[in-house]
Amino acid sequence: MSRDCIQFIRQGRVLRLRGFAPRTTLLDWLRLEERSTGTKEACAEGDCGACTVVLARRCGDRIAYEPVNSCIAFLGQIDGTELITIEDLARDGTLHPVQAALAAGHGSQCGFCTPGIVMSLFAYYHRVSGTPSRETINDVLAGNLCRCTGYRPIVEAALESLAGPAADRFTAAEPQRLAMLRDLDDGADVFVGDETSFFAAPKSEDALAALLERHPDATIVAGATDVGLWVTKKLAALPKIIHLGRVLGLDGVEETDATLTLGASLPLGRAAPRLGSLDPDIEELLRRFGSVQVRTSGTVGGNIANGSPIGDLAPVLIALGASVELRKGERVRTLPVEKFFVSYGKQDREAGEYVRRLVVPKPAPDARLRVMKITKRMDEDISAVMGAFAVTVTDGRVAAARIAFGGMAGVPKRASAVEQALAGAQIADPATWHAAADKISDDFTPLTDQRGSAAYRLQVAKNLVVKALAEIAGVPGAATRVRPRQERARVAS
Repeated sequence: MSRDCIQFIRQGRVLRLRGFAPRTTLLDWLRLEERSTGTKEACAEGDCGACTVVLARRCGDRIAYEPVNSCIAFLGQIDGTELITIEDLARDGTLHPVQAALAAGHGSQCGFCTPGIVMSLFAYYHRVSGTPSRETINDVLAGNLCRCTGYRPIVEAALESLAGPAADRFTAAEPQRLAMLRDLDDGADVFVGDETSFFAAPKSEDALAALLERHPDATIVAGATDVGLWVTKKLAALPKIIHLGRVLGLDGVEETDATLTLGASLPLGRAAPRLGSLDPDIEELLRRFGSVQVRTSGTVGGNIANGSPIGDLAPVLIALGASVELRKGERVRTLPVEKFFVSYGKQDREAGEYVRRLVVPKPAPDARLRVMKITKRMDEDISAVMGAFAVTVTDGRVAAARIAFGGMAGVPKRASAVEQALAGAQIADPATWHAAADKISDDFTPLTDQRGSAAYRLQVAKNLVVKALAEIAGVPGAATRVRPRQERARVAS
């Protein structure tokens, strides 16, 4: 079964849209078609949060409220959801509690960023249980930039409005809204357009594989946190778009004593607790992975499939020895993540083939893992250098080492010379750390760009090797972090 429209709930009624251009962004539809101009356009790349809206989705017997950057989300992605914007919060002249707290606390000046801030807090208003900490609010608002008010009154207004359970008209109407969302889930494949230009959202993997065989030139979109910029920054035409977000099971998670298997369309926000449980450094990395809006939309498969040399997930997966599973038609194949990246902009993926799953080995009980991300600012920033270290120490010597870097080459890449220098070395000997660090220049010839010079990247990478090994060796004072690394007891499999 298929249908030629997308369908979603808007202000209490079901809308069905046909005939839109595949590359239409949600923000453009809101501002140019619906004329709902409260949602603002600023950076047009998912950084500033002025365009934040909320998508309400059915999650079992409850509704999940997800903040997304509408500037880089495609209109077709909202199929099956309820779209909530800043225009929808106040009713009959009464502000929503989040809005009222911001107004009373002088949390807005020019107001350009305010709609997005309100929507981020509105989404969290419906997720919070108990009074959140100031640090939690800072994380919630990491994807919303304010250039004039200052964050103190915004955070204090947030703490006030989020102090109790959600009690607004959306909560009161949740049973009816949940029923409407359930009715939208008709199990149909979506295909809006014709064979030359379309937005498609298949419901099954078989339908996805068949569609890609017919249209191997189509652009595959998961969360659009990367592809959306092709439209807003490169003005790419993208006549054929195939969205993975409705494919049943493609966002699944399977766990055994030895492995964690993540479906390609699993959002990073949902993957974070599972991956973060492997090691505190991974947990912290994912906290700093873009923003809440980015982690809501962006997926684990997308972060690998786009082949970015600065994607934060790839070095971690390479260090852990993860593999990627791909499908084309009926054929499924698996290869190590490190082999997936061929050269800048090129991956070992055929036309019509898609990333299906990632299989991540859990660290062995005797493995020591360190992950370090270097950026110009702490939150919501792209890595200049990213290092991941998995080192096994036996009787004081390095028995095995897998070390990977992002930002140091045209692809995420293992530091093979560094690994070889560590083989059998005494982990507690500082000469070992520096000898291994000096091999970085054998492994990488980085570029100079706006995030750092080649010399800077080489020096930072060397420093990270020394720091990681000093931490693993247990040198007092070596484990310095902006947020302290909290060791957890890992249960042996």
